[in-house]
Amino acid sequence: MINTIIFDFGAIFINLDLQGTVNAFKKLGLTEWNEELMHLNSQFETGKISRENFLLGIQKHIPNSSIAEIQTAWNAILLDFPLYRLEFLQLLSEKYRLFLLSNTDAIHIETFEQKNGVSFYSDFYSCFERVYFSFEMGLRKPDLETFKHLISNHELDPKRTLFVDDKKENTDAALSLGFNVWNLQVGEEDVIHLFDKKII
Repeated sequence: MINTIIFDFGAIFINLDLQGTVNAFKKLGLTEWNEELMHLNSQFETGKISRENFLLGIQKHIPNSSIAEIQTAWNAILLDFPLYRLEFLQLLSEKYRLFLLSNTDAIHIETFEQKNGVSFYSDFYSCFERVYFSFEMGLRKPDLETFKHLISNHELDPKRTLFVDDKKENTDAALSLGFNVWNLQVGEEDVIHLFDKKII
């Protein structure tokens, strides 16, 4: 029987426009998100470089754009966080141990908090026994060490734990360690339909 649920954040609770940042950067003159930029993003998401160095790293590819324009483009992916999802989570937190495990960076989290306000994000975070952001952990999914970190830190039993994420590589990694998983299909499914899945 499931007693613990680990949730991803982006596209599970907060809505994302995956093309938003791509389109915004195109307008600034960035033709492709190449390997160098992917590495830069990975470094930033695991807290290995500062926000300044991350933004300057992107600016090298679009030198005619300001740091402010680049940061705005970077945040174009972030949309709304529907209240009904928070209310569902609050009910869930009364019955299960909950954790948040997100590949994210300092800019996106700061923007989410500023946009939604202290009351909202405090209510959200308080639903979880612990909130894990990759830029604070120094680890990111689907690295198995990320999941092992939670198992050892919180004495989790994967067989009694459900992991919910929209990316298959992440749920596949969790599955390989014995977790129950829900690879949520964005646009077709909503986290509030968790009980309809009959996995808990």
